[in-house]
Amino acid sequence: MKIGIVGSGRVGSTAAYALIQRGIGGQIVMVDMDPKRAKAEAADLLHATPFAHPMRVVSGDYDALEGARAVIISAGVGRSAGETRLQLLQKNAGVFKDVVPKILQYAPNAILVIATNPVDIMTHLAARYAVEMGVPASQVIGSGTTLDTARYRSILARVLDVDSRHVHGYVVGEHGDSEVLAWSRTTVGGTPLEEFCNLRNIKLDDETRQKIDEEVRFAGRDIIAGKGATFYGIGTALAYIVGNVVNDQRSVLTVCTPLADVAGVKDVTVSLPQLVSGKGVLATFPLPLSDDEQAKLAVSAKVVRDAIESLDSAA
Repeated sequence: MKIGIVGSGRVGSTAAYALIQRGIGGQIVMVDMDPKRAKAEAADLLHATPFAHPMRVVSGDYDALEGARAVIISAGVGRSAGETRLQLLQKNAGVFKDVVPKILQYAPNAILVIATNPVDIMTHLAARYAVEMGVPASQVIGSGTTLDTARYRSILARVLDVDSRHVHGYVVGEHGDSEVLAWSRTTVGGTPLEEFCNLRNIKLDDETRQKIDEEVRFAGRDIIAGKGATFYGIGTALAYIVGNVVNDQRSVLTVCTPLADVAGVKDVTVSLPQLVSGKGVLATFPLPLSDDEQAKLAVSAKVVRDAIESLDSAA
C-alpha cells in the first residue's frame, strides 16, 4: 500500500520515520520542491527499514503518487520575522493551490492528511480545492488538535499518576491559542475526572488546572523556543492518523475537516471528535460541553472563520 508525503522537511520526514517504525504501508513516496532533499531523505529512511519493518522508500514527482492510499501534506513556508499571519496565510494558500490539484490529478482517491500550519485554515483551503476537482471534502483531514489532545492526556496523566492510555479527554476547536480543553467530559478509566480525584484524594484545583491548560496550550511555543521546531509529536500523530486510514480502523480522533456549523459559527474547519475511516471522515460527534466550554468553542471557531474571511477578501 502506497503512502505519499509531499514536503520532505522535518515534519514530513519524521512522519515517514514513524510510519516505518509502526510498519504502516508498504511503500512511502517522498515528494518535495527540492528533488535532491526528497531523494536524500528517502535514502536515509530506507536504510532504517532493516531495523524496523520491510518497506520501500522512494522519491519522485507527483506522478509517483498514482495509486496512493493516503498523502500527507506538510509542504509550505514558515513565518518570517516581521511577517503578518495574513501574509503567511497568503503564501501557503498559494502553495496549496498548486500542490493539492497536482496530488489529486494522480491520486484522486487518496485521503489527504494536512499538517501545514495554520492547519485549520490550510485544511479548509485544501478541501475547497479538492471539491473543485470533484473530490469530497470528507477525503481531506487536518491533524487538527490530535497532538493537543495527546498532550492533554499525557500531562494530566502525569499529574494523576496514572497510565495516559486510561485518560480520556479531548482538546477541541482551533489548533492554536484559542483551543478548548474539555475538562467537563474527561474521564479516567471510565470514571469522571472529579470523582476520580476524590477517590484518590488528588487536589485538582483551579490553579492546577490553569497550569495544565497553559502547558498544553503553549507546548508548541515552548518547544520551538528551545529547539526551533516541533516534529516528533506531530510526525507520530500523522502516522497514527494515516494508520487509521489505511487500516480502516474507524477511530475517533480530534482531527479537523470542514463543518457546516460549530457552536453557531457557519462553514468553518476546527477540531471535534471525528470518526476516521478508510474513506476519510465518516461522522462528527459534538461534545456536550459545559456552558463555559461551549462559549469558548464558539470563540475559537470564530477565530478560524475570521482568518478564512480575511484571506478570501485579500485574494
